[in-house]
Amino acid sequence: MEDEKNLREALRDTLSAAGYTVECCANGPDALDALCEGGCDLALLDRMLPGLDGLSVLRQARGAGVRTPVLVLTALDAVGDRVEGLDAGADDYLAKPFAAEELLARVRALSRRPAEWEQAAFRRGDVELRLEDRLLTGPAGSHTLSRRECALLDLFLRNPGVTLPRERILLNVWGPDSDVESGNIDNYIHLVRRRLRLVGSRMELTTRRGAGYCLEADKC
Repeated sequence: MEDEKNLREALRDTLSAAGYTVECCANGPDALDALCEGGCDLALLDRMLPGLDGLSVLRQARGAGVRTPVLVLTALDAVGDRVEGLDAGADDYLAKPFAAEELLARVRALSRRPAEWEQAAFRRGDVELRLEDRLLTGPAGSHTLSRRECALLDLFLRNPGVTLPRERILLNVWGPDSDVESGNIDNYIHLVRRRLRLVGSRMELTTRRGAGYCLEADKC
């Protein structure tokens, strides 16, 4: 779903060579139709599509209940642009120009997202998190989380084994305009660790000094 013919063809060739079946759209209305028809496992969506811009396509598709993972491709890479894309329903955001290797890595990462992410409740390791009522359940029972705790744990559960820097945590959980103090992250990390212990999880939320935090899920 890319409006630049040369790039669209290059993306098609790159993905086809990697073993993917590719369907291309050159404008927003066609892209929206393709998303709403279903049948695709992943969508690469350009932000600047003719006829209907990419974020409008994404918002309308999400509003229609489309849960297909979407990677937004764009030349706009300011923090506000990235946040706007993610808030519109994008699962990931990649700025142009980009290397084919990074594109394929992001496609593989989104393709690994299990079907449970499409449900109101999903499992990772030895816990289940229900987003609707913010209920965390593990081997030792269940515990209701605060809204912020749920958002923070949701971020880590979606990125197991990945060290998340404080800047990304602030952006994803508190937003770009928040004036929250950095120390509040430490407080919420402590709370999430307690919640995991309360429900008997073996997962560990570890501190990577100078780098960020990482949810170690390989013990489950």
